[in-house]
Amino acid sequence: MSNPFSTPESLDPEAGFTQTPSIGQAANDLRAAAGEKAREFVHAAETKASELKERAVGSAQQMRETATEKATAFKSAATEKAQHLKETAACQWDDTRVKARELHVTAEDYIRQNPTKCVISALGLGFLIGLIARR
Repeated sequence: MSNPFSTPESLDPEAGFTQTPSIGQAANDLRAAAGEKAREFVHAAETKASELKERAVGSAQQMRETATEKATAFKSAATEKAQHLKETAACQWDDTRVKARELHVTAEDYIRQNPTKCVISALGLGFLIGLIARR
C-alpha cells in the first residue's frame, strides 16, 4: 500500500508544490547554517573580548594616572607638613636656648649675691645624696 500523495510524481509543479529535499540535503543545510552561526558567534565573542580588553587597558591607564596624581599630591602635602614641623621645631629650639641662657644668668647672679647660702645649701644637698646613696 503506497500513498499516492507521498511520491514526487504526485506533486503538481503547477500547483506550487516542489519536491521535498532529501534528509541528507537537509542535514547538510543544517550543518552549514550551524557552522555559519558558530563563526558569527566566534566573531562576536572576539569583538566583545577586544572591546573589553580596550576598556580594561583604558581603565588601568586611568587608575595609574589617578594614582600618580594622588601620590604627587600626597608628596606635596607631606613635604609642606615636614617643612612646617621643621620651622616650628627650630623656633622652639631657639626659645629653649634663650630660656636656658636666661636661667643660667639668673642662677649666676643669685650665687654671686648669696654665696654663703648657696654653699651651705650645696653641702646639705650633698649630705642628703650621700645618705640616700649609702642605702
